[in-house]
Amino acid sequence: MSGGGRVTGGLVTDSAAVRAAAERLSIATTTGAPIAPVRDLIGPDDVELAYAVQRIGVQHRLAAGARLVGRKIGLTSPAVQQQLGVNQPDFGVLFGDMNVTETPAAQRPSLMQPKIEAELAFVLGADLDIEQLDAISVRGAVDHAVAALEIVDSRIADWDISFADTVADNASSGWFVLGAERLSLDEFEPREIAMNMAIDGEIVSTGTGSACLGDPLNALAWLARTARDFGDPLRAGEIVLSGALGPMAPLRPGARVRSELFSGTQALGAVDFTLEEI
Repeated sequence: MSGGGRVTGGLVTDSAAVRAAAERLSIATTTGAPIAPVRDLIGPDDVELAYAVQRIGVQHRLAAGARLVGRKIGLTSPAVQQQLGVNQPDFGVLFGDMNVTETPAAQRPSLMQPKIEAELAFVLGADLDIEQLDAISVRGAVDHAVAALEIVDSRIADWDISFADTVADNASSGWFVLGAERLSLDEFEPREIAMNMAIDGEIVSTGTGSACLGDPLNALAWLARTARDFGDPLRAGEIVLSGALGPMAPLRPGARVRSELFSGTQALGAVDFTLEEI
């Protein structure tokens, strides 16, 4: 990106626009009040500028002492991609304080407009910085998988997001919860799993592994290639949220959420979460 700026879709953009977008999102985080979309600054679908904004936010968090523990993949559903007019997923960064499994409520980032979705999470046992990164090669790098819930959130008011808005906003990240049962990939095929998610005992979302880019391992391979090409490859020990297995649902205070994963009639694991009353 040149210092003098460039034209994207008729919109003149430069590093000042990226900084302004990052500052707008930072204000939302600091005040707890959602802000207007940032696409007026960086365009609605400029991948380069959107990730530049995201990187500023990540750098600020790391400078403030946050610990990177993994990545999350979003927009893995063809229906959602069509809705936003894109043909690729996106990704964001997971920090330690976003892990509800380990972080006390008072130390978690604040939520503004939370929704929840069920996923399969991978925990890596090896770095993914090799040349050939596909579903087969990344499979060998997975130490284990677990059932997971992602509490997605948006700093953009009313979830009025374009592709660039959600990328800039760290892929609309919030919190995540990991199940206790560690699953070896020798035990099941990620693309063949089935999921149901219930809130207060009522099923609100169902889905399958094939709904996640055809196979959650395809999503992991996409992320591994993208992260490597960005110069920040996936490393052993990182957690990867591979993308929603079914539709997200609104999340209200006091809601009790449970997601279960199955392979045929075999129960693979479950994960529970209750959003505490404010």
